Amino acid sequence: MTSDFAAAHLHLERACHYLRGDDETSSAARAALDILIDAIAAAQYKRPPADVVEFPRTAKQR
Repeated sequence: MTSDFAAAHLHLERACHYLRGDDETSSAARAALDILIDAIAAAQYKRPPADVVEFPRTAKQR
C-alpha cells in the first residue's frame, strides 16, 4: 500500500485553515502542522540518489 501524500497535504492545509484562532493552542497546533506539512512535501518529492557517470579525461585535463 502506498501513501497518498497529496491528499495528506491537502487535509493538513485544511486543518491549518480551521485553526485560525489567535490563542496559544491554535498557534502551537499550526506550528506542529507546518512541520508535518514540510515532512509530507519532502516525502512526496523525494528522489532516489542519482548515479553519476565519470567520463574519462585526457592527459592534458589531469
